[in-house]
Amino acid sequence: MEILATALPALGEAWGLILQPIVLGYLALGVVMGLAVGVFPGLGGIAGLSLLLPFMFGMDPILGLALMIGMVAVVPTSDTFASVLMGIPGSSASQATVLDGFPMAKKGEAARALSAAFAASLFGGLVGATFLTLFILVARPLVLAFGLPEMLMMTILGLSMVAVLAGRFALKGLAAAGLGLMIGTIGIADAGGSLRMTTYDIPYLTDGLQLVIVGLGVFAVPEIISLLRQDRSIAQGASLGGGWLDGVRDWFANIFLSVRCSIIGVIVGVIPGLGGSVVDWIAYGHTVQTTKDKSNFGKGEVRGVIGPESSNNAKEGGGLVPTLLFGIPGSGSMAIFIGAVALLGTGDIEVGPGMLKDNLDITYSIVWLLALANVLGTVLCIAASGGIAKLTTIRFTYLAPFLFMLISFAAFQSGQNFEDLLALFAIGLIGIFLRRFDWSRPAFLIGFVLSNPVEKFTNQAFQIASFRFRKSFEEGIDYIFSPIVIVLIIITVVSVVLGLRQAKLIMAEGDVQAGTKRAPLIFLLVIMGYLTVALVNASLIPNYNMTDKIVPLVIGGLSMACCLVLLVQMIRRPEGDAIFADKEVAGEDADAPYGLWQTLAWFAALIAATALVGFILALLGFLIAFLRVRAGASWAKTLVLTACGIAFMCLMAGALNRDFPPGLLQSLVDLPWPLT
Repeated sequence: MEILATALPALGEAWGLILQPIVLGYLALGVVMGLAVGVFPGLGGIAGLSLLLPFMFGMDPILGLALMIGMVAVVPTSDTFASVLMGIPGSSASQATVLDGFPMAKKGEAARALSAAFAASLFGGLVGATFLTLFILVARPLVLAFGLPEMLMMTILGLSMVAVLAGRFALKGLAAAGLGLMIGTIGIADAGGSLRMTTYDIPYLTDGLQLVIVGLGVFAVPEIISLLRQDRSIAQGASLGGGWLDGVRDWFANIFLSVRCSIIGVIVGVIPGLGGSVVDWIAYGHTVQTTKDKSNFGKGEVRGVIGPESSNNAKEGGGLVPTLLFGIPGSGSMAIFIGAVALLGTGDIEVGPGMLKDNLDITYSIVWLLALANVLGTVLCIAASGGIAKLTTIRFTYLAPFLFMLISFAAFQSGQNFEDLLALFAIGLIGIFLRRFDWSRPAFLIGFVLSNPVEKFTNQAFQIASFRFRKSFEEGIDYIFSPIVIVLIIITVVSVVLGLRQAKLIMAEGDVQAGTKRAPLIFLLVIMGYLTVALVNASLIPNYNMTDKIVPLVIGGLSMACCLVLLVQMIRRPEGDAIFADKEVAGEDADAPYGLWQTLAWFAALIAATALVGFILALLGFLIAFLRVRAGASWAKTLVLTACGIAFMCLMAGALNRDFPPGLLQSLVDLPWPLT
């Protein structure tokens, strides 16, 4: 009753604060800005909030919060456009949406996919806001109950989704996840500072690879190259399709799935450090496990859109729980949010327990701004969908050069190094071959995303458990096997068992025909070669830094074991067996009028030219050459489109205060912006 006596007046004061016209105006402005940022792949909430930071100094707290919450709330909704229409993850929280949303767009069901996604996003956002309202005063014990063992088990639960996404050959999925985990360990180890798969002679790799680069490389590059080879529109038959109401009906027919996935999103969002990078995969895995007919997943199953989209919006509400209660950022965007709040007004507002005590009205204002922003963002996304979705009916050859432009710019922003573009190209090659030979790209990405949490939580939990075991066996066991850990272990085991039984019904990369032994076998041997080098490298780390070597050795060893079993199976099985799946044998890729290497050469040429003359000059030459030679456009159309592309890049970089990748020319000649 004491809680209600405190909360109810604060709720009333919160409504009084946010229902002012100027506050609603700032909220609408934040939503529009979030929509604009979310539409472009690779940027996301972190880039959007970074853009707002300079304007937060001294701003009225409620106005600043309205602007920021408007942006934070709508990015997980608007990033659906890139995922569904182009097969490019709009952000780390929309990677799973690509698996079924993009196939729906290719079948001419873009409108249906988008409306189902927006309905699910709206519902998930409202569930997140409702959860935040009810639990903002009572969630403290729940958040505090999650220690290192519990967080490690949540991470392992995320990894267990690999079992569902492995496809017909579970060993391929496990090996792909292992490869992703091993690539995720590249760089300086957090615990002891050992260098893994790099040296100080290559400083770029010491910080490891960024998620933006790996996500774009594994999903965006292969799909852009594949569609470009086919020289047609994204939607076959150049049809946008109807189905706006059909998508809403689909969501309503699966409302209980949306409820469950929203709850998953809230729970994962509450746990600091996990956030958007894993929540959509857990929701997608749950969606597959609870669907009777699994044969359509990966080919355009609307439930595969509804599940992840419900969870990734709900996790924003969950992510605000540790942020507001303890000042612990639940994600990268929440970390920037905490810093921005400290700049508001006179600087006396600080997230954490003090905010609940002294500024409960402001706290609940954040909750209801989140709910209103979700409603407004969904309405705006639906209103803009008709025009944006028409991109799927345009001949893809006109879209491809601008997508190359966008993903290159987005990749460069992750580290502000030219090597970001080289890494994007290299990971793109891996993605192309994973796709070609029916290895699960989602499994690879899950492995990469969770490599750091797995290692960090394992090392820290091991150190604390060792200390407690030295005190007494009972205390150590109680620490490791808490009630929450036991529940999560049971859920993980059930998930793996069900996943392995159901994975045979799921095509990792669609219905891929089998080919000869040679190409799939060479690809497997290349992976084994990398794993061998990585294992040798890890074994050379001194034993006094055991925490730096144990995870790569264990993961690399298990991955190598999977690859060895696959190698034996490939040697023993005849050609034409499903294990030799190869997209170049039959289907769209095999029948494409353009070859893989000549198409990939265009992207390589853009990167090579950037190394010589910088991004803008390289982009100028690339767009003119591509549109004239590859697209066959007239000189007038070529020059207009090129000018629009360059102007857009300059406008975007100027607004976000970002630089372009430099080349050799920039080190020799002092050039004005944007040529620097």
